Amino acid sequence: MSIRNLHYLFAPASVAVIGASDRPGSVGATVWRNIASGGFRGPRWPVNRRHADVGGHPAFAGIDALPGVPELAVICTPAPTVPALIGQLGAAGCRAAVVLSAGMDADAGDGRSLRQAMLEAAQPWLLRILGPNCVGLLVPGIGLNASFAPVAALPGRLAFVAQSGALVTAVLDWATARRIGFSCFVSLGDGSDVDFGDLLDYLAADPGTDAILLYAESVRQARKFMSAARGAARGKPTLIVKAGRGADAARAAFSHTGALAGADLVYDAALRRAGMLRVSTTSDLFDAVSMLARARPQGERLAILTNGGGPGVMAADALDAAGGALARFAGATLARLDACLPPMWSHANPVDIIGDAPAERYRDALATLLDAPGIDAILLIHAPTAIVPSIDIARLLLPLVKGAARPVLCCWLGGPSVAEARRLCMDAGLPVFDTPEEAVKGFQQLVDYRRNQAALMQAPGPSELGAPDRRAARALVDALLAGGAGAVGETDAKALLAAYGIPVVPTEAVQDRAGALEAARRIGYPVALKISSPDIVHKTEVGGVVLDLAHEAALDAALEAMLERVARLRPQARVQGFSVQAMARRPGALELIVGISTDPVFGPVVLFGHGGIAVEVTADQAVGLPPLNRVLAADMVRRTRVARLLAGYRGRPPAAMDALYDVLVRVGQLAADLPELVELDINPLLADAGGVVALDARLRLAPVPAGSEGSARLAILPYPEHLERRVDSAFGPLLLRPIRPEDAAAHVAFFAALSPEDVRMRMFGQMRALSPQQLARFTQIDYAREMAFIATRTRPGAGDETLGVARVLLDPDGVRAEFAVTVRTDLKGRGLGRLLMGCLLDYCAARGVTVVEGVALAENTPMQALAQALGFALLPGEPGTVAMRRMLAPEAAPPGAALG
Repeated sequence: MSIRNLHYLFAPASVAVIGASDRPGSVGATVWRNIASGGFRGPRWPVNRRHADVGGHPAFAGIDALPGVPELAVICTPAPTVPALIGQLGAAGCRAAVVLSAGMDADAGDGRSLRQAMLEAAQPWLLRILGPNCVGLLVPGIGLNASFAPVAALPGRLAFVAQSGALVTAVLDWATARRIGFSCFVSLGDGSDVDFGDLLDYLAADPGTDAILLYAESVRQARKFMSAARGAARGKPTLIVKAGRGADAARAAFSHTGALAGADLVYDAALRRAGMLRVSTTSDLFDAVSMLARARPQGERLAILTNGGGPGVMAADALDAAGGALARFAGATLARLDACLPPMWSHANPVDIIGDAPAERYRDALATLLDAPGIDAILLIHAPTAIVPSIDIARLLLPLVKGAARPVLCCWLGGPSVAEARRLCMDAGLPVFDTPEEAVKGFQQLVDYRRNQAALMQAPGPSELGAPDRRAARALVDALLAGGAGAVGETDAKALLAAYGIPVVPTEAVQDRAGALEAARRIGYPVALKISSPDIVHKTEVGGVVLDLAHEAALDAALEAMLERVARLRPQARVQGFSVQAMARRPGALELIVGISTDPVFGPVVLFGHGGIAVEVTADQAVGLPPLNRVLAADMVRRTRVARLLAGYRGRPPAAMDALYDVLVRVGQLAADLPELVELDINPLLADAGGVVALDARLRLAPVPAGSEGSARLAILPYPEHLERRVDSAFGPLLLRPIRPEDAAAHVAFFAALSPEDVRMRMFGQMRALSPQQLARFTQIDYAREMAFIATRTRPGAGDETLGVARVLLDPDGVRAEFAVTVRTDLKGRGLGRLLMGCLLDYCAARGVTVVEGVALAENTPMQALAQALGFALLPGEPGTVAMRRMLAPEAAPPGAALG
């Protein structure tokens, strides 16, 4: 359902507490006390059918006895009462509830669980439910404390959302002691209705929230989560602690990939692809909170100012270990420091001003660093001395730091002697840390977030890959499934890879000795011989691979010996025959693994790593979510240790990296195109300067239910090729299609061809060129949430050019959509805008959008005329603008909506 009615959770005008109580220690008593004393200014109604008074406030016997409709209800009653209460609240016009009750998996008495009965009671009214089994919700800015947390949250601009109730109260207590505030504090509980995706969508658009912090134990609805996380992380720092790194139990798997692509590795890949930053521990989370609440460095160059060499070196070591960068001082900066520091100062970064430093020396050095170029943040480290009290230093430095253009992090080492200085800096809004390592970690987390965002904005070049032979691949998969195949051997697996343009070694499947000898004669000696059995994953463990068989006698002997070994070592294995393949003479080539596994949450994933027979031992893998492009494939490779070998070493030339990236892209296409493909192993994939080739492959297929949508299992919706249209136009044959990341260069040229006036009409202001961030935003779209149709024309020898674009952004509920259309200046007035808008409106209708809206400058009369011709109504907009609106279908209203 996404964000519909969520504003009643975060900004209600009135609140009712169902089950409010005076009984000491009860949830109802704690919640009512927090509501009554939190400063919420709207009506607050306790509901208790046994008492006329709760905490000095008149109580009401039931929902129907309330003097008004509560916009938010907090339910503290036992689980069996919840479904009926939700139904009553919905009928009365309430649109949001916080359900604190646990035990909702119990039987409702009619074959349903209490949870299902609760959700079904809420659905007709579109009543949103936070919980059940949660601590509650705090919105400090409006004084709302709808929780049984022991302390209230301070107002601020961080949002915190957690599944763990215990962590909610712990973080709240920690933050309050450090004067860190929040825009909201949410305990998600079981997340039966409102989930991470909903909250990310809401908080991404919340003007009172600058950064988002999550604690997650599990994720459901992967595509919804990925879309919401990507949208949030593009606009605001979004950090997550994902618990359960070691929770994977060992499981039997058909393939190496299935065994290697563990759930935690997949979560890492998903969070990285969404642009979120994953932190490992609650300590890391606290460090991140300190930075996000207090300081936002605009770069990654850190200067360290300390009165002790040891702490400075510790900080520098921690920064180096985290992949960070010390700021390099300009000559003028060093000269200014020389002028204010004693001769024996460190003359480098870290700046060691010596242990006898008075407060004035700190002040002068800090003032120099605050003015110096090439510095993005400053870490101030102080170890207590008897020379000057720490509090005196803090008092002298605070006027410099307040309002400074770059953030200053404070690390006051010690205990009681620095406690007052630490408190003074916290109260002044500075990030304060107990150790240099914690300070560096907090700083570097934001640097890593910025790096990840920058990496995701890289534009891949135009794709040079030809289209795969999808018809041949589909025919092969259908034939294998019709024949009852689940586990698919090497020959058929390689045929599927070849259909997708992945180089393979010539291989033939045979059933017996005669077939093997005949296949070897066709292929040509020397050959390799491999056992074929669905019960043997690791062929080398049973002597199931023999290489360099140079003649018929050697092959004959190898066949006999292989069958004897398999019968002795794996007597239960079903031997289906052998595969005979040409020997690949690639001395010095690296053995890699590429594969597909199906994760229960995120669906198909692609794995890459160091391959060969020791693949599980080397444990050098990276995972990516399909679909992939060359930029994403390169990022996968960089995250492995084998990447350093692929780059060349000790006289060995680098491997053909583009060829390797193309294999990863093709495997991603396989994962996206074939829902029946459950697992795939290419191991080894040989890579050297001459290219790549698959030596061995196996896969597993499983039928999919009739009528199921193949892309539904993917966490990221792939390029919707079915939306492409070829049309004849005044400009000749055109292809109208969705935009894709590889269109970045063509989009830059398209924007450059617009007149300054057309840019102003589209962007509502002057702009000479698109920034990298804007280019990524326009070309790397989330097909689940938005669409951009471009008109392209092929120029002989020059590739495709973009002539126009129409884009539409759906709201998270998929009910309303906002459009914009632009045509190249020299092509305007010839029907291209109408063609693009036709594609866009058809798309919106197919998605179930009810209202399509847009805004044009008042002087943009051609756009207004086109909109009117397409059935849009023109309405007054903001000053200087005209709103355009078209209803595609009546907007549904829930029963009883007039009451809400």
